[in-house]
Amino acid sequence: MADKILSISRRTRKTPFTPRVEAAGVKGYTVYNHMLLPTFFESNEADYWSLCQDVQVWDVSCERQIEVSGPDSERLIQLMTPRDISRAVIGQGMYAPLCDEHGGLVNDPVLIKFAKNDWWISIADSDVRLWARGLAFGLGLDVQIREAAVWPLAVQGPKAEELVTRVFGDEVPGIRFFRSKMLEFRGKAMMVMRSGYSKQGGFEIYLNDPDLAEPLWDELFDKGQDLNVRPGGPNLIERIESGLLSYGNDMNFTHNPFECGLDAFIDLDAEIEAMSLPALRKIQGKHVHQLVGLVFDQPVEFDDFKVIADDGVVGDVRSQVWSPRYRKFLAMAMMKRDFLETSQSVTVDGKTGKIVDLPFDFDAIC
Repeated sequence: MADKILSISRRTRKTPFTPRVEAAGVKGYTVYNHMLLPTFFESNEADYWSLCQDVQVWDVSCERQIEVSGPDSERLIQLMTPRDISRAVIGQGMYAPLCDEHGGLVNDPVLIKFAKNDWWISIADSDVRLWARGLAFGLGLDVQIREAAVWPLAVQGPKAEELVTRVFGDEVPGIRFFRSKMLEFRGKAMMVMRSGYSKQGGFEIYLNDPDLAEPLWDELFDKGQDLNVRPGGPNLIERIESGLLSYGNDMNFTHNPFECGLDAFIDLDAEIEAMSLPALRKIQGKHVHQLVGLVFDQPVEFDDFKVIADDGVVGDVRSQVWSPRYRKFLAMAMMKRDFLETSQSVTVDGKTGKIVDLPFDFDAIC
């Protein structure tokens, strides 16, 4: 397919880091939460190896923080997710599916308890703010809902801790996964959390002063030269190898958490007020589809992303990529469960691939 141009207008928001991203030679963008998200710099594979071996700085300002504050903030958040949030402590993040009254996935964000009556919903790509506002208005809840003036910057890779420590100080190594500290950069306190959309380890810095965006970017690169720091972004190869889900690609509002393997993040027996729990309790074990992995020894071409067997469609491919590390073609596919009960492989483009659970177990498949 010939190269296409992404037309950028005021509807496609830039970020405080965009000037530095442009100067770093970004070669591709996508649009995520109506905002620019850099997709690659050198190439998808070159960026992959940089991420896995060294350290990268990502402009992920598109991870918008929907701030819910006020006396009824925790009640509203709990209504939106079937995961029990009652034990969350200030400064903690927790991955939590948001589900509607039918059990359909509205989003799969990280929830952050920022203060006693102040929550951030660090959203994937869907308009959660509108849904939250509708629920709050309809139920008469005492909350304020807004998009927080925060622009996350991720530092990812095996050398991320060393780099973030150089910029933010010796408290960084003591931050546990999905925990945070308020640390200073040039006299401004901002949240630094051990998290990020990769399995290579790292941190997300929640910049709360756009005037410090370029100084922060510059200092990370200045202090990371000997670490071989590079610009980057969420990498398709690394994401699929790690089994990280992408809302809108791998699943959407037509799917429920059971179909996506998110059972561990649902508290079916909890005595909580979650709007989706009655529906989820009814459909547990009765869902029709399941997200699984497909593994081929060679690249394959799917016909309109469909998986066909016995002259019928038994699933559809949601994400796919060639893994340069494992020399395998990997796909995530939403498959019919009745087919999975009797089949352990599929044939596509004349090539036979294994059906495996997610995340991929490369010790078993290589």
